[in-house]
Amino acid sequence: MRFTQDLSAGINLIRAYGNGELRVNEGVYRGAVILSASTLIAEANIQNLDALVALDVSRTLALEPEMVLLGTGERQVFPAPAFGAQFLRAGIGFEVMDTSAACRTYNVLAGEQRRVVAMLLL
Repeated sequence: MRFTQDLSAGINLIRAYGNGELRVNEGVYRGAVILSASTLIAEANIQNLDALVALDVSRTLALEPEMVLLGTGERQVFPAPAFGAQFLRAGIGFEVMDTSAACRTYNVLAGEQRRVVAMLLL
């Protein structure tokens, strides 16, 4: 049997999502969250997609992602094309999915030590 070292220790991982809250490591968050392996920005006052995409994207870009995941709540809802184009112009991948799928995808990519940022609407 081959053993491999768990390299995910010390990074932000999503432990649970549901009922309007997100558990990252040992913390519980409500509202919206911008999450990378090393940074968590809680936006408790943001309750809808329009408010989330209205945030200054420079904060997300400052995290230097190679991929941005937008979790839009219980259902996949696409923002205006101009929002995703901001990332694509910078050479950053951009995917829209429901928040449950975004949480799972974030954990896989972060566990692979990819530079992923998740913008999650709860």
